[in-house]
Amino acid sequence: MSDVSSTLRTGPATGHWRTAAQQRRLRRRYAADRRMQILGLGAIGLAVALLGILFGSLVYSGYLAFAQTRVVLEFRIDPALVQPDRIQDGNFRSIIRQALFQQFPEVTSRRQQTELAKLLSPGAEWIVRDHVQANPELVGRTVNLLVPVADPYDQLSKGVIPRDVPESQRRLGDEAIGWLDSLDRRGLVRTTFAWELFLNADSRFPEMAGLAGAMTGSFLTLLVCLLLSIPLGIAAAVYLEEFAPKNRLTSLIEVNINNLAAVPSIVFGLLGLAVFLGFLGLPRSAPLVGGMVLSLITLPTIVIATRATLKAVPPSIREAALAIGASKHQVMMHHVLPMAMPGIMTATIIGLAHALGETAPLLLIGMNAFIPSVDSIGLLEPATALPMQIYSWADSPERGFVARTSAAILVLLGFLVAMNAVAIYLRQRFERTWS
Repeated sequence: MSDVSSTLRTGPATGHWRTAAQQRRLRRRYAADRRMQILGLGAIGLAVALLGILFGSLVYSGYLAFAQTRVVLEFRIDPALVQPDRIQDGNFRSIIRQALFQQFPEVTSRRQQTELAKLLSPGAEWIVRDHVQANPELVGRTVNLLVPVADPYDQLSKGVIPRDVPESQRRLGDEAIGWLDSLDRRGLVRTTFAWELFLNADSRFPEMAGLAGAMTGSFLTLLVCLLLSIPLGIAAAVYLEEFAPKNRLTSLIEVNINNLAAVPSIVFGLLGLAVFLGFLGLPRSAPLVGGMVLSLITLPTIVIATRATLKAVPPSIREAALAIGASKHQVMMHHVLPMAMPGIMTATIIGLAHALGETAPLLLIGMNAFIPSVDSIGLLEPATALPMQIYSWADSPERGFVARTSAAILVLLGFLVAMNAVAIYLRQRFERTWS
């Protein structure tokens, strides 16, 4: 009997209390734990590496869009070309050409002058016009202004178009490159921050294209989505969680809401196309329709997250409120809902951030309009959104739109990160814990 007890206590092959079989099982268990940790760390490392590659490639291809090559020129606002009382109708194209020709008096042939005029962006005349409109006293005087060069010259200045290849393989010939180099030697070429990227609307010319129209359209679309999703989503979640009877009908509704959260967004786009545009006859490409479609996408997420937040409120809060005579409605409005509001706000912001990046449903309802001016954008007017602007630029043949596309993606990612940061802050700022 004592031998059996000694064997169980020390084991036949070791001097410890474990047997040899137990130690082998423990070693296998520890090895499995280490393998699991290594796999987990490897997965996290791979995800971080892929994210770094994605972000690095966007920065590498998009940082050039945040700089713009410009030329300082002296413009004489000739009264024969611009009348003080009709500045809008002035011939600023001729003023631009004259200022450029003054820098190169040796360029006399019609062909050379036509090619030289292409050095500046077509938007240069609008810049001069707006400046003269803001300062009418300049008519008859001379003014020095920074104007952007055309996209090929901008790409040449940034090193995107190589100089050390045969002329037949370049978009710009040796003569055109010589004109830009001549201006550079005279100190007239500057590289500045591309404010056009944020202040201008869309344009056919990459050096003048901006995101102002798309950001305005996204703001109006998300505003409509916010005004629809928050009250409807919270009201539906409160009713289902606190007031609805538990029967087959409510169970069916809950199952359908959970299924809607997994439906591809393009299906909601088809629904918006059929109902909002086809049946109701609402205007195509309008932020109102876009916001209604995006609210259909975000509503299931808000309802599910709000219900989970309401469930997290301790039952003792409800019981204490009922014990002092509060009605069920007062319990919900004065106690449960305020305590669940941080989670509700977090879910709402995350849902809106998800809606901000949606492209397929907006494409189906036609929110890919060309918007050359921010002033024309309204709730019922044609508009576009940031994802659609990225899609449009990515499909453009001009080389300058390649960097513009990556820069727009970085701006969109910046908005998404900011919205998620706000959600995290609100969660930590207003969250309450119960012991």
